[in-house]
Amino acid sequence: MPSTDVLKRVLTARASEDATRPKRPPLVRELPLVVFLYLAYKFGRRAANGQFGEALDNAEWVWRLERALRLPGEKAVQDLLLHSEAVIRFVNVYYATVHFPAIVVFLVWMYWRRPGHFVWVRWVLTWLTGAALVLHLLFPLAPPRLFRQTRMMDTGVVYGPAVYGKPEADSMANQFAAMPSLHVGWAVFIAVALIVVTRGRLRWLWLLHPLITLVAVVGTGHHYWLDGLVAVAILAVVLAVLRPPRPPARTSAPARGGVTRADGPGAEARDGGAEPAPGGTRGAEAHRHHASP
Repeated sequence: MPSTDVLKRVLTARASEDATRPKRPPLVRELPLVVFLYLAYKFGRRAANGQFGEALDNAEWVWRLERALRLPGEKAVQDLLLHSEAVIRFVNVYYATVHFPAIVVFLVWMYWRRPGHFVWVRWVLTWLTGAALVLHLLFPLAPPRLFRQTRMMDTGVVYGPAVYGKPEADSMANQFAAMPSLHVGWAVFIAVALIVVTRGRLRWLWLLHPLITLVAVVGTGHHYWLDGLVAVAILAVVLAVLRPPRPPARTSAPARGGVTRADGPGAEARDGGAEPAPGGTRGAEAHRHHASP
């Protein structure tokens, strides 16, 4: 019966989709792993805390390198933002509240909606964050707001909300872990990953997140330009090694008679590529009868 054939084709198509759909990695493995990696990073940053003299020396070296490279001064960005109190408050709030919640929401969305890419995302973030931790340990760096030569203020302290207090050797927050900027590194990867796994022209708007983040980290006095550039360079190396997975090939629903046809270029060639004879099947039979001796 026709209705039975339609039902069979629908069930077969759904079974084919289920077979090619990526499986979510086990949550009991992924959740503890992500939490462990984050805690390892946080406590690793604390291990490099309290290196005041070395951090200031490195700040002077970075400052001179930026001037040698003719990079614009960070203070110019801060002065521009200070023209509007509403703008500087927005930038302060963005710096203080978006960074960590954004990466959490991103990971949850990837796990639920793009499970085939989740392991790739987790590995990229692991290597990016691990490389950043190594640099934090080897190269403590005082941010611009703590380096007098920049003549920059901590806009969070002046306009709120304040993220850091006075630097102390035994505090959980290591204020000398400025190189590289994971604010910038994570924001760029969020945008890149969402552009890779989504479709449509509007997906390019995700680039606004790293752009606003870069303005925020520089304008608030928390990072130098080089902090962001180094983070992007590390991410580029990681992405060159860890490529995103390819989506599985899709096939159309089986046609009547159980024959499955693949859509796309070359389908006509596989079917023979010839047009039917004029007059259809009857015309072809008549042509063969006339041509026979």
